[in-house]
Amino acid sequence: MRKPPELSPPSLADIDDMARAALESLPAQLRRMTAGVVLQVEEFPDDDVCEEMDLETPFDILGLYQGISLAEKQIEASGATPDLVFLYRRPILDYCCETGENLAHVVRHVLIHEIGHHFGFSDADMEALEAEAAEGEF
Repeated sequence: MRKPPELSPPSLADIDDMARAALESLPAQLRRMTAGVVLQVEEFPDDDVCEEMDLETPFDILGLYQGISLAEKQIEASGATPDLVFLYRRPILDYCCETGENLAHVVRHVLIHEIGHHFGFSDADMEALEAEAAEGEF
């Protein structure tokens, strides 16, 4: 009897690839507006984020937008750090295991949700963006 092939969970790089594909699937106008946003995939949120967000466990958050919202940005913000979208690999994988949802769809959903916070989009706006991005399924 042959040993079954070993399966390994998606890596940080795999999640990053999915997030970049999701970003590319966004409508062109939104992609242009997110040109300076940096994607960062981490295993978990760091201790500061957990404390700041008052999380019971680091599995309680799938992603986070860190930066200055468009409403608060000044035209010239010299020395400002870039806007960041964090995706947290282990919580995302755990969520997918619990719900049975497709990993690429969850990554796209979290990415759109976090970008939506930056732009002040409503839940309906984000759902419409997600639907439009799904049309160019990756």
